[in-house]
Amino acid sequence: MANFNFNKVILGGRITKEPELRTTPNGVMVASFSLAVNRQGSGNNTDFFNVTAWRGTAEFVTKYFHKGSSICIVGQINNR
Repeated sequence: MANFNFNKVILGGRITKEPELRTTPNGVMVASFSLAVNRQGSGNNTDFFNVTAWRGTAEFVTKYFHKGSSICIVGQINNR
């Protein structure tokens, strides 16, 4: 029997507002932004995802991506 314990997601969409860069008390950079992803084949439906990027990726996103930018994200989903 196969072991399917993995958590990987690929999302492609547009950033809905400017990414917000902040620093944790330990000096780690964190960027937060929202991503709008259109559903294929279901008319005009859109899903919105809250995204968090850490460290160098956080710097990269805030430097090169802005509201309305298309972006493809590879990561994992965490429920809170």
